[in-house]
Amino acid sequence: RARGQIREQAWLEAAQAFIQETLCLPGKEPDVQLTQLVIDCVKTIWSSQGRIQGFTLPLSYSFVSVKDLRTHQRLPCCSHLSWSSVAYQTWAQEAGPRGVPLPRERLLLLGTLTDLSGDLEQEGRNGSLYIRDNTGTLGCELIDLDLSWLGHLFVFPSWSYLPATVKPSGEGHLELWGTPVPVFPLVISPGPLTPIPVLYPEMASRLLRHRSKRRSVQPNLAGKLVRLSALVKSRKQAYFVLSLGGSPPADSCVPVIVQVPAQLVWHRALWPGRAYVLTELRVSKLHGHRYWIWMTSPSSQLLPLKPECVQELELGLDGPSVEADPQPLPMPSNPQGKKGPEGLVRDSKLLSYTGTVTGLLNQPASFYELDGQLGLCLAYQQSHGLRRVLRPGVRLELQDVHLLQSLGGGMRRPVLAPCLRGAVLLRSFSCQMPEPQSSHRAQGASLYEQLVWEHQLGLPLYLWATVALKELACKLCPHVLRHHQFLQHSTPGNPSLGLQILAPTLKVLVPPSRPSRNTHNEILEEPHHCPLQKYARLQTPCSFPTLAALKEEGKCRAWASFDPKTLLPLPEASHLPSCQLNQRLAWSWLCLLPSAFHPAPVILSCHCGCCLRLQDQSGSLCCLPLVKPSQPLTDPRLIGCLVRAERFQMVIERNIRSNFPSWKELGMTGFIQKQEARVYVQFLLADALLLTVPRPCLHSASSSTAPQTEPPLSEGPHLGQSRLFLLSHKEALMKRNFYAPPGASSEVPMLTLSFTVLGSWLAGTQRKERTGWGPPEAVEDENSEQKVNWLGPGARHPGLSSRLRNLTPALFKGGDSSCVSQRPLELAGCASCLTVRNEWTLELESSRDIPEVLGTRSALPESSLTDLLSDGFTDSLMSFSAEILSHLWMHPGSTGAVRQCVKLTVALETAACEFPPHLDIYIEDPHLPPPLGLLPGARVYFSQLEKKVSRARNVYCCFRSSTYVQVLSFPPDTTISAPLPHIYLAELLQGDKAPFRATASCHVVSVLSLQLLWVCAHCTSPCLQGRCTRQNPTCPIQTSISQARIRLLVEDGTAEAVVTCKNHQVAAALGLCPSEWASLLECVRGPGRVALQFTGPGAQLESSARTDEPLTGFLWTLCTSFAVLRPVVLSFELERKPSKIIPVEPPRLHRFQCGELPLLTRVHPRIRLSCLSLQEPQRPQ
Repeated sequence: RARGQIREQAWLEAAQAFIQETLCLPGKEPDVQLTQLVIDCVKTIWSSQGRIQGFTLPLSYSFVSVKDLRTHQRLPCCSHLSWSSVAYQTWAQEAGPRGVPLPRERLLLLGTLTDLSGDLEQEGRNGSLYIRDNTGTLGCELIDLDLSWLGHLFVFPSWSYLPATVKPSGEGHLELWGTPVPVFPLVISPGPLTPIPVLYPEMASRLLRHRSKRRSVQPNLAGKLVRLSALVKSRKQAYFVLSLGGSPPADSCVPVIVQVPAQLVWHRALWPGRAYVLTELRVSKLHGHRYWIWMTSPSSQLLPLKPECVQELELGLDGPSVEADPQPLPMPSNPQGKKGPEGLVRDSKLLSYTGTVTGLLNQPASFYELDGQLGLCLAYQQSHGLRRVLRPGVRLELQDVHLLQSLGGGMRRPVLAPCLRGAVLLRSFSCQMPEPQSSHRAQGASLYEQLVWEHQLGLPLYLWATVALKELACKLCPHVLRHHQFLQHSTPGNPSLGLQILAPTLKVLVPPSRPSRNTHNEILEEPHHCPLQKYARLQTPCSFPTLAALKEEGKCRAWASFDPKTLLPLPEASHLPSCQLNQRLAWSWLCLLPSAFHPAPVILSCHCGCCLRLQDQSGSLCCLPLVKPSQPLTDPRLIGCLVRAERFQMVIERNIRSNFPSWKELGMTGFIQKQEARVYVQFLLADALLLTVPRPCLHSASSSTAPQTEPPLSEGPHLGQSRLFLLSHKEALMKRNFYAPPGASSEVPMLTLSFTVLGSWLAGTQRKERTGWGPPEAVEDENSEQKVNWLGPGARHPGLSSRLRNLTPALFKGGDSSCVSQRPLELAGCASCLTVRNEWTLELESSRDIPEVLGTRSALPESSLTDLLSDGFTDSLMSFSAEILSHLWMHPGSTGAVRQCVKLTVALETAACEFPPHLDIYIEDPHLPPPLGLLPGARVYFSQLEKKVSRARNVYCCFRSSTYVQVLSFPPDTTISAPLPHIYLAELLQGDKAPFRATASCHVVSVLSLQLLWVCAHCTSPCLQGRCTRQNPTCPIQTSISQARIRLLVEDGTAEAVVTCKNHQVAAALGLCPSEWASLLECVRGPGRVALQFTGPGAQLESSARTDEPLTGFLWTLCTSFAVLRPVVLSFELERKPSKIIPVEPPRLHRFQCGELPLLTRVHPRIRLSCLSLQEPQRPQ
């Protein structure tokens, strides 16, 4: 008992000290009466729970001030002085299985309830509620406010505190659960001695239209509250509109504007359905509004309506001076059922709804979930105070809210959205803890407000924009930039990055001349019109997928569309042996355009890396950007920029290793041993939007690892030095081992991904000055070439002048450790070699400002066609531009492939030749995989390829370490094959001017030879009766394929040519249909091979052919019939490649006998052609 008395005494002393500090005026004597009144209130509340455990005071509770809550209470909590533990547990169970109840703290809160944020009345009256003591003020929310409570001291028995989610700018707030207990008894004002004269809504409406009397009276207005608008806060003032209605028969309604700052708190006390009296109203006309309206005066009061205390006022408004009702405003031009720019225009439904918040879909965007199935968007109201209260478990009453369904844009649930005319009323708080939110998730509220209030977005487009911004923030933050930078408020001098990204899409979807919102008309006009009244279903304009998702989607589509039977059409594939079959399938590619996806994806990421790639939070994706066709990326400052690309090509290169025995098994995926895919995107910067990222975030965009330690800017004067460098040549990006980093102990340097550039210094070192770079210092040898080993990122091309910054003076004095040994320099023919350091930066300089560069050739150097296709200049380095025709991977074991390589067939671009010659380029290790963009249809510049000549005297080129590739243009989006030129055969005798491929109308003169055979699909050995004849070892696969070859002599009246047709082309040459051709091949399967040789114009068989065999006789008869010797349309290519350097056989003298006269003339050798297709000529109609 004595111990209990001591604890009570200590608690009372602490309470007295707290009250003196937080409630009494500084320097005054302790107020014993105030202390006793506070303790009596606490005792009364404490004893109300029934079980006080023998103590009259809550000794386990301690007083807390406003300042202590704001500074020390970091977690949400609640305090219920009048609740027992059982009552709290029952209350906590309302949080449900997924929710976490607010933890209970034993704290006592007392303070003055006020609507003033400061000490003076003119400061900060905006309708908000606060609790104030000597230590400060704290915002609070109350369910049902009694206006008589304002300015009085209370003890708050039940409350919860939620600290700020955004620090340090945000503030916490209080939720007052129970009715506050006044410390001093509240003075109840007696009713009026005489009844208050009032006007009811019907008479008040008539008075507004009476010119003579509406200004002469300040009446009192009585009625039931039927509508309450939102509290509108603008830069000039804040206001709200309440509407009072009369009895049901009349059903009249009159609006009243409340805009006196001291009366804005009424918005929290008004309750729809209750009756009120508004005193001393005045009549006013709003700016931009068409008719008169009631408005409160500074002396107006809000009183509950008691019928016994009021009396209706008679004004006698009968007479001729009554104004007509104003005509309603014209409605928007899109009525129900009319097609708008986004689809069918619909009308929303106005209704009232009461529900519980069950989720926070996007709190900064004011988008919530109601009752697990509805969406609630509060963005079209200014609900800043309510937003901090909303969390799962909060119960709301919505008055005059719009219901919108089938919004589109990815939104599947119906959405409730109140405009300024409707009201959102708080009906109960939540017992749940707020969902844990990192500070970045609370960013962007002001940006979302701009979308509604400045950009005038409709609800479907607004919801899509919020989802898009949320996805973009997840993509880019915090790896590329910080959340507050991405979602910052947009100003004219500092636009928001998020808004800049959405701007191209919003510009298309938002009408340019959309009128701004008139808040007064939105609340007062009849019929009602607001941004939520009419809407159209939104077709999702685009999406912003992560790079990882886009990459994965591309791979899935590439492999889903991979079909060997499609890549190798059956007539051709049925004659290919296994090695050629698998080689043709080893590489293929797929190009996906944005139109192939729904919705169309938009690439948004950051340039970074030593190899250009795009980066976001999910990963990276290689890219190949061009500024525009034939103009590569040259400015290194673009690295680190945000790129928004709507037009791009997504390329998926498929590499497989397979062992298909023959064409019959192409549908069996089990023969695919290994498959890989390389995914990258190609786009033009001219079609993209480039956005500069704030400097502090540039490093995080280029690397996912921590930056290396670099010296601060104050260390050493060399950081203010630079030197101009003219680039003359760039070599391939590959792993090299001639550079040893500082501190490396191994004798053989490790392979490092790098490339080497060659150039010369344009001037000496320059130092940084205020206005720019100072004059260059004198150098001993300005013309010596300098070789630079580049280990960092950047896009550099020959002919460009660049400025290297942050250089060390020792670099040019021979004492720098970055120089490599002299032996590689001697082999490369360079005077010196530098290795780029991490602290160096590169800037692109304009050649117009540098006199030394004015005479430099800007065009890409190219070798002449004569040098390239001549017998001389063997093993020299060649440069040229070409269009890629085919891309073929050749694995070891394939025909003609000793080791893995890539074979490119290109068409050279040359102005000297109308028909470009074709050339083969081979890429081998260590240049595999080949550079990006080497696709059929692409135009590419190849620099310093090694020229070689094969044993067949064909010229071809190979990649070397000195080679670099520059893509000039991408393959066209739609492949349209140009028709082959139609020529006469004599035009093929013009040498270099003749086309390599063409079409000619000619006549088959005779058949020179025919061969039909069956070979093993695995080893190509002859097959008898369908079985391979190879022995020691025997062939493991007994699969045979047919092959055919025929040589025809054709002429068109200008020249004659020998045409070779193979495989399925032989059937067309013999004029056989598919079934006849298959029957003929089956007849050949038994003997395995049938060959015929014809001599002379009469097509006589050679003596070696057996004419007594039925099959041979049939073929001889067929080859000499008019079914074969007929007019045809022949598509062909020259059998002699343009890259062949053997001299063309000259015309020979040939003797002809014309009757009795012998003639001697020069005759060209027969032209040799390979058949591409053979078709029947179209008969003239």
